Amino acid sequence: MTKNIKWKQLLPALMLPLALGGLSAWLNRGAMADYAVLNRPPLSPPGWLFPVVWTLLFLLMGLAAYLVAVSPASGSRRERALRLYLVQLGFCFFWGSLFFGLGARFAAFVWLLLLLGLALVCCLLFWHIHRRAGALLPYLLWLLFAAYLNLSLWLIN
Repeated sequence: MTKNIKWKQLLPALMLPLALGGLSAWLNRGAMADYAVLNRPPLSPPGWLFPVVWTLLFLLMGLAAYLVAVSPASGSRRERALRLYLVQLGFCFFWGSLFFGLGARFAAFVWLLLLLGLALVCCLLFWHIHRRAGALLPYLLWLLFAAYLNLSLWLIN
């Protein structure tokens, strides 16, 4: 089974979202201390859970991108889907700076809604190219939950 893995494509696909997530975390270091002192809505997870969940989501996104990249689908379909994937990764990267770095909670919420739309379209494009690339679904659910938290934190703080 590992004979079919194209390691030169898989490793960068996994590393890109992890690197962007790591850079965002580094740029927004101290964010969990700020989060801890906010009035939080019901269902708010503890701060330690965020890096765990995001790491798993970034790995799933990278795996999904790899599956699309190596699929036998037409080049233009793959390229369109992967371009949108990169755009939504960029939106994901900048959300942390809006929410934590600038404390612009409402702007971050609007940005997150745009990100959610981009991620949904990306997931659909991925799904039509490779069904397992629909593994972005947990990402969509987490973004919905993040939207709830973001909006709630803006309203109560």
